Amino acid sequence: MSTIYLHRTTTATPEQYVAGLTDFGPGRSKLFGNSANEYLKVHFKGNSQADVTEGSAGIWERLHYDWSNPDRIVLTTIDSNVWGGASGHIYTFTRRPNGTTDIDVVVIRDGKSLTGRLLGFVLGTIGRRVLERAFENSVKTIEARNNKAERVDASRSSIAA
Repeated sequence: MSTIYLHRTTTATPEQYVAGLTDFGPGRSKLFGNSANEYLKVHFKGNSQADVTEGSAGIWERLHYDWSNPDRIVLTTIDSNVWGGASGHIYTFTRRPNGTTDIDVVVIRDGKSLTGRLLGFVLGTIGRRVLERAFENSVKTIEARNNKAERVDASRSSIAA
């Protein structure tokens, strides 16, 4: 089993990051590269929970998303072709006094087959950088998406004035 810890500070609010993380619409792979459109299937989505199958490159997992706590999102692996046991992701948000947000992520990969155990070992060692880049990309893309929305809102406000 591999446990990977990731950390980033972002200008996005926890609500903005949660909105990106729980956006299961088309184009999700632009935010999360390991969530290809052809694997994406939303089984259920409520106000603070979802049941979603996603993946890429032959690896898929069905995840239960729980964002009922605004400072913490828990993704629990329900089923997968390679992950089992304690697999999942935990996102914890800490608001900073300067308006930024610290995001801490714990990724747990518990392989349920030989392939899963090998992938878990690789992710826990040399593959960690792949997860870091994917996380950095999601943070930057969510920041850019929110900055664009803020510019549109500002221009609408100036036109209305």
